[in-house]
Amino acid sequence: MTTIHVTSDALSESDHHAQLRRAVIASTVGTTIEWYDFLLYSTVTGLVFGKLFFPKSDPLVGVLEAFAIYTVGFIARPIGAMIFGHYGDRIGRKATLIATLLLTGLATFAVGFVPTYETAGIWGAVILTIIRFIQGVGVGGEWGGSVLLAMEWARTNKHRGFITSWPQLGGPGGLLLANIAVLVFSRISGDQFLVWGWRIPFMLSIVMVAVGLYIRLGILETPAFRRIVAERRVERVPVLEVIKRQPGAIILTALARMAEQAPAYIYLAFVFAYGTQVLHAPRDFLLTSLIVAGLVSMVTIPLAGHFSDIIGRKRMYLIGAVLTGIYGFIYFALLDTTVPVWMFIAIVLSFVPHDLLYGPQAALIAECFTPRLRYSGASIGYQLSSVISGGPAPLIATALLASFGSGYAIAAYILFCAVVSIIATAMLPDYTNRDISEEHA
Repeated sequence: MTTIHVTSDALSESDHHAQLRRAVIASTVGTTIEWYDFLLYSTVTGLVFGKLFFPKSDPLVGVLEAFAIYTVGFIARPIGAMIFGHYGDRIGRKATLIATLLLTGLATFAVGFVPTYETAGIWGAVILTIIRFIQGVGVGGEWGGSVLLAMEWARTNKHRGFITSWPQLGGPGGLLLANIAVLVFSRISGDQFLVWGWRIPFMLSIVMVAVGLYIRLGILETPAFRRIVAERRVERVPVLEVIKRQPGAIILTALARMAEQAPAYIYLAFVFAYGTQVLHAPRDFLLTSLIVAGLVSMVTIPLAGHFSDIIGRKRMYLIGAVLTGIYGFIYFALLDTTVPVWMFIAIVLSFVPHDLLYGPQAALIAECFTPRLRYSGASIGYQLSSVISGGPAPLIATALLASFGSGYAIAAYILFCAVVSIIATAMLPDYTNRDISEEHA
């Protein structure tokens, strides 16, 4: 390790820039593949799983049961964050990221072969739950490493928000690819979509895993981690150490994500149940609208990251949280018109407030943790929010709709999440453009 460390320090400026570029590409492509895997499940849950795995339930109850399995993946994410956070701070970012990519990709590939209720009874749902858990563990360890792989190759303090916003593009990138895959095979399979069409996008994951592995195997370990190894500062149990040393940062970063997590999964997963069963909108219309929304996010996320370097990470994040709390009411008002143009606008614009949070979020969270505990701390804080907001959001939204019969109840829930995030973000430190290479907690 020491030899590699010295070699890294000896890199010329041009070679270092080349490694930074490769790290950013590897992070972005890798997160896109991982989020394709995870979000493909989100898309198909609202369209397919309730009908195929819980066919004897009332349609809305079947969706509720399907979203319960969906939530298992979010419960698994903090577990993955602890497991892979430990190894990311012990053996390095690169090796850990290769492991998470393999785990998530193979689990997604397996979903394409799960037998339905008609074939295997309740065992189909059981197998689906187990696979979803494994998938969640892999995704739980992915985000922290991808962000650090890009951030820790940067030599400047002035562009961290912009640099770390690129791995964040994996979210809309994965959503875009997932919805395109479902839309294409929805068109190809037609009436057979519920028979075999939905399975093909899951099976295609294996091809994407191969591409991701090829890219990630070609990068070097980050200079920051090499320095920690060379200085013999690697923690024996980094997860326990970060919980002991920085519990406040973990809790606050988890709460700060509520305004981003809960609305995101309402807008990208619950919308299929609400759109098809309540508004009777065509499946392909909803998929197409989300594809356009994903394209918009490919622009707004890096812009938000860039502006966070100029006006400050916290200020950018707070603006996004306020707009998110307001937009929920606009979103359901436009959807409930059932006018295709207004519904399209509602869906396409739904991720803009979200992106103002998501762009600077990676830097905001990662900067809060000291280098030798950064993979563990950032991963745990980030993924804990999956349990308290992201995972339960479609479940809560479905329950609110069943109880109140109105989307405005769901909008009120989004507003609540935004208020929690505003308070938590206000309490976080702001390390915009400050040196974070040394111990700061």
